[in-house]
Amino acid sequence: MEQQMELSNAGNIASQIDAEIQALPVRNTAAARAVRRQYSRKLKQVEPAFMLELARALIEKYDQRWLAYELIHNHRATFQQISAAELAELGQGIDSWDTVDAFARILAGPAWLNGQLSDEVIRDWVGSEDLWWRRAALVSTVALNMRSQGGQGDVGRTLAICSLLAADHEDMVAKGMSWALRELVVHDAEAVDRFLAEHEAELPARVKREVRNKLTTGLKNPRWKTG
Repeated sequence: MEQQMELSNAGNIASQIDAEIQALPVRNTAAARAVRRQYSRKLKQVEPAFMLELARALIEKYDQRWLAYELIHNHRATFQQISAAELAELGQGIDSWDTVDAFARILAGPAWLNGQLSDEVIRDWVGSEDLWWRRAALVSTVALNMRSQGGQGDVGRTLAICSLLAADHEDMVAKGMSWALRELVVHDAEAVDRFLAEHEAELPARVKREVRNKLTTGLKNPRWKTG
């Protein structure tokens, strides 16, 4: 009965989660994830609508985006049913490196990989006036190519998004472009090399430098030893 009462109100649970995070003696990813795992176990049987309500409360009232995204990703029923409209809602307010990458790496990219998000939605983000949504489009390609997330290498879709943003010199977008291309190198280095050559005149210098470093040394920024 006590557990049922605890899980009867999403707002109350959001408050409890935030309080536990704030009380952590050391607030780092490992400690926060331990709290998230605890609640993932408690919330395993709740309905997707409840989980989405909890995520909204965590984001809107407590600015706990990363936790909200991880709770959704690790609640199978919710993640498998999440729609493009719900993703867009959960992404409202992304406005920094960490919030964008959490959204794209934990939710948007995996949903795209699983066929729950269409290519058209990602292309809409590419056309956004908001640089953070453009970065989200690029970082979402990482899931397509990261083996640890089930990515098998998707040259076509990755380079299609990169091509649309090749001339975008906003620093955070350029960094997202570099990441997207470097993640693809392990699957098709020749395709990435051709992409760099085809877009030589428009790509930001950072992208060309970091990706060519990856192609030639396996590292983004190799440190050469000098005599």
